[in-house]
Amino acid sequence: MSETATAPAGAATPAGPAKNKAGLLKTDYKGAPSTLCVGCGHDSITNHIITSFFELGINPHNVAKMSGIGCSSKTPAYFMSQAHGFNSVHGRMPSVSTGAKLANQSLNMIAVSGDGDTASIGLGQFCHLIRRNLDMVYIVENNGVYGLTKGQFSATADKDSKLKYGTVNSFEQVDICELALVMGCSFVARSFSGDPKQLVPLIKAAVSHQGTAVIDCISPCVTFNNHEGSSRSYLAVKEKDTPIHEIGYVEHGQEIAVDYAPGTMKEVEFPDGSIVTLKKLQLDYDPSNKVAALKTIEDSKQAGTLLTGLFYVNPKNHDLGSTLGMVETPLAQLKEADLRPDAAVLEKILKGFA
Repeated sequence: MSETATAPAGAATPAGPAKNKAGLLKTDYKGAPSTLCVGCGHDSITNHIITSFFELGINPHNVAKMSGIGCSSKTPAYFMSQAHGFNSVHGRMPSVSTGAKLANQSLNMIAVSGDGDTASIGLGQFCHLIRRNLDMVYIVENNGVYGLTKGQFSATADKDSKLKYGTVNSFEQVDICELALVMGCSFVARSFSGDPKQLVPLIKAAVSHQGTAVIDCISPCVTFNNHEGSSRSYLAVKEKDTPIHEIGYVEHGQEIAVDYAPGTMKEVEFPDGSIVTLKKLQLDYDPSNKVAALKTIEDSKQAGTLLTGLFYVNPKNHDLGSTLGMVETPLAQLKEADLRPDAAVLEKILKGFA
């Protein structure tokens, strides 16, 4: 009797480069060459998105990548060229995403936005997207400035931080994570573009989450906001970055094997069985407590630190498609019989209005 050994997904074989469980190469998840400034944190995030979707084995043609306007909103052009994509009007990406997702529930939605597109002109749409809990990943590439219009402060810039030319910000910041928590977001995290060990598992967990998953990703602007006095420079972020836990992602269906001391690990399970494992470090932190999450963020701001990690997750919330009772079949594929109910069904509907 002979045995045939198979290489695990993502492992290289003598025949060629590694393929994932979908039979695809990592190069199949790439897009066009980046036109952003050399060293831009947004390009690092692009690479982390490519890694995440490759390791999850999601076919690009099952992905819809959405964006608005700004440096960040150019990012979807640089990953998964075979995916569906839409670059919307400034600040209006949530509306377009809502329509696309409800029309085709099978799509994996990922939105890449910026601090201006999210916290300024798109603030209202961002809030209502969260309130409705649309099933999508929402990544904010947050650099605290408007890069396409020569580096003015954005709404997320820290008070008293300085621009490249010496201007001091006199306004309070809009904290993306705090706002998302207050609006009822069911998955809230913050990370740093230069930390793949943390960001890749967060993206993978966000993809598996059913509902709106917001990741506020600090992404330094090398052209306008990487100087002394900036709170969003590479040096400032690295000095202040304080992870609240180590994050690992264990995909459903794989063997879970961990080695840890009693009381140091917390597992967060998602509806599909996917699990994020949290290894406690500096803080005794519970990501299921929203009030504690808000206090933790505020305390870190008072202390002058930048906390990163998974602040809050609630896997029990119903996403918008479930709330509206949407069918799983894409609307464009519904047959005439599905769209023209018989007399008995119509009678039942009419009685509901009596």
